[in-house]
Amino acid sequence: MSKPLSDHDRKKQISVRGLAGVENITDLKQNFNRHLHFTLVKDRNVATKRDYYFALAHTVRDHLVGRWIRTQQHYYEKDPKRVYYISLEFYMGRTLQNTMVNLALENACDEAMYQLGLDMEDLEDMEEDAGLGNGGLGRLAACFLDSMASLGLAAYGYGIRYEFGIFNQRIVNGWQVEEADDWLRYGNPWEKARPEYMRPVHFYGRTEHQPDGVKWVDTQVVLALPYDTPVPGYRNNVVNTMRLWSAKAPCEFNLKDFNVGGYIQAVLDRNLAENISRVLYPNDNFFEGKELRLKQEYFVVSATLQDIIRRFKVSKFGSREVARTDFSKLPDKVAIQLNDTHPAMAIPELMRVLVDNEKLSWESAWDICVRTCAYTNHTVLPEALERWPVDLFSHLLPRHLEIVFEINRRHLEKVAAAFPGDVDRLRRMSLIEEEGQKRINMAHLCIVGSHAVNGVARIHSDILKATIFKDFYEMEPHKFQNKTNGITPRRWLVMCNPGLAEIIAERIGEDFIRDLDQLQRLRDFVNDEAFIRDVAKVKQENKLKFAVHLEEHYKVKINPNSMFDVQVKRIHEYKRQLLNCLHIITYYNRIKREPNKQWTPRTVMIGGKAAPGYHTAKMIIRLITAIGEVINHDPVVGDRLKVIFLENYRVTLAEKAIPASDLSEQISTAGTEASGTGNMKFMLNGALTIGTMDGANVEMAEEAGEDNIFIFGMRVDDVDALDKKGYHAEEYYNRLPELKQAIDQIAGGFFSPKQPDLFKEIVNMLMHHDRFKVFADYEDYIKCQEKVNALYKNPKEWTKKVIYNIAGCGKFSSDRTIAQYAREIWGMEPTLEKLPAPDDKQ
Repeated sequence: MSKPLSDHDRKKQISVRGLAGVENITDLKQNFNRHLHFTLVKDRNVATKRDYYFALAHTVRDHLVGRWIRTQQHYYEKDPKRVYYISLEFYMGRTLQNTMVNLALENACDEAMYQLGLDMEDLEDMEEDAGLGNGGLGRLAACFLDSMASLGLAAYGYGIRYEFGIFNQRIVNGWQVEEADDWLRYGNPWEKARPEYMRPVHFYGRTEHQPDGVKWVDTQVVLALPYDTPVPGYRNNVVNTMRLWSAKAPCEFNLKDFNVGGYIQAVLDRNLAENISRVLYPNDNFFEGKELRLKQEYFVVSATLQDIIRRFKVSKFGSREVARTDFSKLPDKVAIQLNDTHPAMAIPELMRVLVDNEKLSWESAWDICVRTCAYTNHTVLPEALERWPVDLFSHLLPRHLEIVFEINRRHLEKVAAAFPGDVDRLRRMSLIEEEGQKRINMAHLCIVGSHAVNGVARIHSDILKATIFKDFYEMEPHKFQNKTNGITPRRWLVMCNPGLAEIIAERIGEDFIRDLDQLQRLRDFVNDEAFIRDVAKVKQENKLKFAVHLEEHYKVKINPNSMFDVQVKRIHEYKRQLLNCLHIITYYNRIKREPNKQWTPRTVMIGGKAAPGYHTAKMIIRLITAIGEVINHDPVVGDRLKVIFLENYRVTLAEKAIPASDLSEQISTAGTEASGTGNMKFMLNGALTIGTMDGANVEMAEEAGEDNIFIFGMRVDDVDALDKKGYHAEEYYNRLPELKQAIDQIAGGFFSPKQPDLFKEIVNMLMHHDRFKVFADYEDYIKCQEKVNALYKNPKEWTKKVIYNIAGCGKFSSDRTIAQYAREIWGMEPTLEKLPAPDDKQ
């Protein structure tokens, strides 16, 4: 019998990783050694692992540069319509492996490194995550960039180059501790500074109304320095650009008016200007009305619009002569997509540029603005909606406040004309909220200033029209659309789960990677014994690999035959990690009651960061770790139940955990999770979902078949009915003995014997002011988990459901999402045509 293949030889056989030609490998080794030579300065002749990583990154980057230049040249010559995706967050993760996948270099690089005595996975592990996002919204932007490049769209991602991204999370004595994410410490091989495109951004000052228009004067200036990162499409030779702005103080900053002896202080004060791009605000689904945050929002918008208009005005590649001055054509050449309300300032800023600088009439400028901009809403939670105080606005951006007031005046005139005498509607629809402190409602500004408004899953878009934006929908129904979110199958299947990608490719070919709808063809293999076996085997291999990772990092022994039950996402009350905790405790109590029964073994993993100021979320983490401390050391339970908190959950950890998961927990209160995208990643990677009818879960059930997903709990209508009737947690507590037992254990210190009242606030919240109705879904959740346990005992039937799920994933590709944005909002046509490779002579 032949000996089992080494990990390296096994990977070589995975065709989706690209062909490894001999010349290719020789070239790569040569370039690698050249880069390594230039990395090692004369005083260091021993290379570190990091030196090897940088040499490999630069070698791979060389393959991007020619395609990047050629793509941008192509856009200048063809002058297509361009789309600008503006986002305060781009949660990119690592770049090296994704670039190799998209350029079909993975096997060649692996072999080259192997021949040089290096392990590519070790080198990949040296790369820092680019953690410039909080969660779903920032990761969606990253998936969209991948899809826009893969669909050949002339697209640009614009954001901020935060010096510190989302904090690193450490768990110390069961508590979350934050540390700064100094991701640029060793440099970033994927970015290129472009100082020649530096732009001034203005703040503060005052306005002067003169006969020839309005001037914004006496402002403070901060410079925006762009850094470009290449975004390669999947094997189509397209390389788009993500441009992130960094704040720089101008040379004369604070010096023109410094008093004698103030020179040193003036130079030190440059930090104040440069703080704008220092750090990502770590809140997910929560608005914190801080001046620095509003500065960040205007900073990215102002710099980006200057860039958009510069690019609109010049036509030929490399030329800086002004060619286009007719702004009525702007909407034919430019689409601006606002990722949530964070870049909402683009609307008044575009008006300011067109009216004050380019001297257009208000009416023409407004028509151009509305036809250019479109807005994506990401949440209905009231605490997440941006409402900026008018006095902060008038101080920081006085001209923009005047413009917002004028937009509002004209908007309310239209409302009054459409609904005469309806004063309450005028109040509800105003951009300015008058109750208490005057505030600007940024969502209202976005709706009024855009030609398209979309939610991110069908149920969410319906809720927008029926509730928070009902008045706007009644007035302009044509603006409202749905664009269900998606994920890129390159990172979230081919890259993170090559074993699964390969057994799929063996059955249906490789085209599914660019056209995920082809996964439907796997329905023909639901009863194919060999395929069932292969799917189960890949899952088991992924679980073993992750178990090793966990044992190295957490020193807990994992039972790889247990069900891996995983809930990874930001910690938030609406996501109901507490409901998961109640199930864990209930299952624990049942095992203790009947220790000799045949229980389905589970390893429950919960991971995610809590915003540093969100006290309840931090207490939820402490509860999870406390439950783990008790259960994991109980000899009666043994390896039938383990609870692990996954520390520092981030893109790179998701890429390891998701392919190893059996059960995906998507258990938000119906009507609260706008879409979810983690849910789609689990589905694509062969996990089954237990979830409520919320967000994209609704459409996942539709695509996979209701029988192949574990749906439980209240629907949106039930939640509404319960709100009307009044939700009384005590009723459930008194009626359900197992729920009462679990709550009494938490309240009585069973999980915190040294501090018996550690969790009294959590219990008090659950009993008396739980907005998200955890107890109302408890009973159905427990029953649903019993069905999960029963099915897991029948591996073949479980795997058949997994195959139905994978086969139903086509809709959830971000390629589909982006094709819909392109056709239905941006007025652009995606293409699967390849650009010629840089070495093709043309």
